[in-house]
Formats: sequence, structure tokens, C-alpha cells
Amino acid sequence: MNPFRIVKYILRTEKGTKLENQNKYLFCVDIKANKVEIKQAIEYIYRVKVDSINTTVVPGKMKRVRYKAGKTSEWKKAVVTLKKGQKIKIS
Repeated sequence: MNPFRIVKYILRTEKGTKLENQNKYLFCVDIKANKVEIKQAIEYIYRVKVDSINTTVVPGKMKRVRYKAGKTSEWKKAVVTLKKGQKIKIS
């Protein structure tokens, strides 16, 4: 699988910026990707060494627009811990 299809984007949230001090980064990844594929994709794209990965599937929420009810799609979030001395430069 293409690494750029596995890693969709880096999550720039308040929690994500707090985790950067602990050398952890948040990513939105493909829901079908496993931890091994995510690790290989992060190492290929950002040229860093990954220590560990924690993943979770974020369930979709019920939303309503006027009289129609619907649901947002679920997505997968990955918390990537880098090895000591490694850093992802975010501009």
C-alpha cells in the first residue's frame, strides 16, 4: 500500500501539541491500515525512527441537518511515539 494513502494528515489539535513535548504525534490514518503499515509509512514519509504506535477507531457521530438525520464517517487515529533524538518538523 502507498505510504501517502496510509497516512492522511497530521492532527493539529490542542491535545496533539501537548503530546509533542513527550515526543508523540497524532495522525489521521487509513481505517484499514495496521500498526506495522503505519510505522513503515511514518518512517518513509518523515525519515524518523518510530518507537511505538497506539491506534484507535473514532466512531462517527449522529448529526442532523434540518429534518434529515445522518452520521459522520468513522476514522482511525494513531498516536506515534518517536525514539529519543527524533523529531518531526511541523511548520
